[in-house]
Amino acid sequence: MNTAPFSQRIIDWYRQFGRTTLPWQQHKTPYKVWISEIMLQQTQVATVIPYFERFMARFESVTALANADIDEVLHHWTGLGYYARARNLHKAAVIIRDKYHGEFPTQFDEVVALPGIGRSTAGAILSLASGQHHAILDGNVKRVLARHHAVAGWPGLPKVEQQLWQLADNLSPAEHIDQYNQAMMDIGATLCTRSKPACERCPVAFDCQAQRQGRQKDFPEKKPKKTIPVKNGFLLVLRQQQHEQQQVLLQQRPPAGIWGGLWCFPEFSTEAELKAAAAKINAAASLHPLPAFRHTFSHFHFDIQPVLLNIAAADNAFSETMLMPQAGNAVMEAKATLWYNLTQPSRVGLAAATERIIASLQTASIKELE
Repeated sequence: MNTAPFSQRIIDWYRQFGRTTLPWQQHKTPYKVWISEIMLQQTQVATVIPYFERFMARFESVTALANADIDEVLHHWTGLGYYARARNLHKAAVIIRDKYHGEFPTQFDEVVALPGIGRSTAGAILSLASGQHHAILDGNVKRVLARHHAVAGWPGLPKVEQQLWQLADNLSPAEHIDQYNQAMMDIGATLCTRSKPACERCPVAFDCQAQRQGRQKDFPEKKPKKTIPVKNGFLLVLRQQQHEQQQVLLQQRPPAGIWGGLWCFPEFSTEAELKAAAAKINAAASLHPLPAFRHTFSHFHFDIQPVLLNIAAADNAFSETMLMPQAGNAVMEAKATLWYNLTQPSRVGLAAATERIIASLQTASIKELE
């Protein structure tokens, strides 16, 4: 039985079992750690690795990211979800370029003031990259601390979160804070998991109150369940043949709201509104329903019915004009349109639903263009 202080047991475990070969841990810089920490929010390491490598290959520095067009940034984020993270990365990069001459700030107050960076993320960046003494409290660390000290309540409640922050501050060691913080995240991700925690391999199991009581699943408490509302929408998939290549019309979302800044198919609240818009483009053309599907956001389910309309090239300009929001028909307020080439895709950010429909058009045998 190892009776060393909590933090020392954590550090000792890290030196033997911790993850040290992840891409953002090699030739570590604040920029690399920042990108990885944002990508890892609500996303697993295995999913993040290829995205991180592609992102860093294209945006090798803060300045490169700041100078890039937001469409290209969103393109490299497509599939990771929670796109506000990418928009905030770009906004923060512009601030760092303009205010800090492209050098990532080193003061905590400056870092936490950047878009998309909270207290825990700021602490992770500065401790992991620069060895500064800051506690962290991401989801994995919350779970370890809540179980070890049997902290009752849902961590999303301010009172419970404050209690966990106090523990995080008190337990952080004076030295080797980078190893300690990385170890706490690793233990939460690989040992102290939500289900089936590997207590037999945990370095702090013997004095873990949840483990002693056999109540690991009771901590941390789950978020109170709420009924998730369901919304319905209809997407008009306009497809045309142009020089032996297929193109579909996309519209760009406003910066705020769901799929902010991403390219999507024109969306309508009802089937009648979609049909009315389609009739104005080509009254003689027939509509072809595509497979419906559900896309789930954090706060609601979105049941989507895509509808295919094949059009002639002559309808191009007219279709773009007719699909701009008029009289409140369209759910979104598009600011731009794009004919997206299915053979030679544009490097723009696509909503997950858009990607799914495009993939089906590229692989499925739907009725040939007339």
